Amino acid sequence: MIPAFSTVATPDWTLAQIAQRAAALGFQAVELRTFGDDSRQFACDPALTSDAKVRALFREAGLDIACVASSVRFDAPVFPPVLGYLSPNVDRSLREGKRAVGLAVSIESPLVRVFGYEIPAYEKRASAVNRITERLRSVVDHADKTGVRVVVENGGSFSTAAELREIIDAIDSPLLGAAYSPATALLAGDDPLAAIRTLADKLWLVHIKDAKGQTPCPLGEGDLGCREFVGALVAERFNGPLVFEWDRAWTPGLAPAEKALAHASRTMYQWIGGKASPGAPVAAAPAPAKSVGKPAKPAKAGGGGRRR
Repeated sequence: MIPAFSTVATPDWTLAQIAQRAAALGFQAVELRTFGDDSRQFACDPALTSDAKVRALFREAGLDIACVASSVRFDAPVFPPVLGYLSPNVDRSLREGKRAVGLAVSIESPLVRVFGYEIPAYEKRASAVNRITERLRSVVDHADKTGVRVVVENGGSFSTAAELREIIDAIDSPLLGAAYSPATALLAGDDPLAAIRTLADKLWLVHIKDAKGQTPCPLGEGDLGCREFVGALVAERFNGPLVFEWDRAWTPGLAPAEKALAHASRTMYQWIGGKASPGAPVAAAPAPAKSVGKPAKPAKAGGGGRRR
């Protein structure tokens, strides 16, 4: 398992600060949130920095980039039903998804995160799933031979593991897997422990956070059963990124990222075992992972990188 954190915890940090502090805290990887080339929401959005600089910062810190986490979703309806296909925006999600794959290739991230998302109340599920999967399939195909793979995260009308598996099985590609968030799944009535086996070898990335009721709290101090869930991942020999989320970007008033991340790093190493940062107590290391493969390094991008 690969302890990592999402930059939703650090929207005001630069990429240089993230690389330096993540390594000092003992994390092995970082998930980089991106909103695309034109966004200024996060100071650490990798789309706003040259590809070569991003690669160098993380390489020098001895860190991997776990995933490029995009906001891309494929649920936008086509309206009017026929003439809507002539709209220049009908393929917007495809363009955004392909740009996210290109960014991942350029900064050597093995994964790109996307969403399926919401089925309108007036639309039949089969029709919506077909539209979503057709668009997602185009992005997955675009990743072919790049070394980058795509993970679709649970949320909206696909919040449970079974609903997520519906999308993945419909496309049936070795380049498409699941990013699973137990916190999201629990709100939909899903059983996160059963979800691990439902997703099986398609579970490539896990997002984890904790809360008391609706209030975010330090990892392991809430009601979401995080320790039991990570224990089940260990038992199933999951060996992908375990990404801690501390939602400072969306929740004003949360404790500073440094404190939450330091606690999360120590806690994750205690739960999964292995070598941690100095001073962090750990348990014995688990057996080598085998049920879920770690994604291969992406092919290096040719040509020039982004300059923003």
